[in-house]
Amino acid sequence: MTTTRLRDLAQRSAAAREATLERCDLCSAPVPAAHRHLLEVETGEMQCACRACALLFDRDGTRYKLVPERRLRLDGLALDDVMWAELRLPVDIAFFHDSSRHGRVVAHYPSPMGATESQLDLAAWDRLVAENAVLGTLEPDTEALLVNRAQGARRQWLVPIDECFSLVGLIRTRWRGLTGGREVWQAIGSFCDDLDRRSRRTNREEAAPL
Repeated sequence: MTTTRLRDLAQRSAAAREATLERCDLCSAPVPAAHRHLLEVETGEMQCACRACALLFDRDGTRYKLVPERRLRLDGLALDDVMWAELRLPVDIAFFHDSSRHGRVVAHYPSPMGATESQLDLAAWDRLVAENAVLGTLEPDTEALLVNRAQGARRQWLVPIDECFSLVGLIRTRWRGLTGGREVWQAIGSFCDDLDRRSRRTNREEAAPL
């Protein structure tokens, strides 16, 4: 095979690899699998961002907000069965965040149809925050309390909002039948285990009110 032929093959291979890469939603530059996200405040939509755009629009802070990277495993969160019932969630997996668009804290739960908003009891949420000081540190729009109480689990984290939407996508694409099927519950368990590994653990003293 000639040198020219080898060069052509290498160029086509490189072009094919680049075509499969994710791209920045703002400038179309290729981005690696692990990349930052920007939240478009007005629409609530998530945008993939290259490093340059993430830095540029984070400084702007009006149209877009850079999603932070803080992940806390909230082992000491004061959230018992009574409090969970008072929040009025119809399912056992949900996330909560302070929404600028809505002017209040909103709750969503992952479903086969995507992220579904729940009618959160705001008074109960205020009581939960009063019992857990860490929840008062949530960054508006871009951080969330993620709770998994499904199938006997009692796990909760403070996470970047894009983690919640990753879980939404996982459930939406893998849910089968009425109960979800074995595959989706295994995937949810793996998602939570991975999140545990990437999160800093907190204790009851860190979560308690000041």
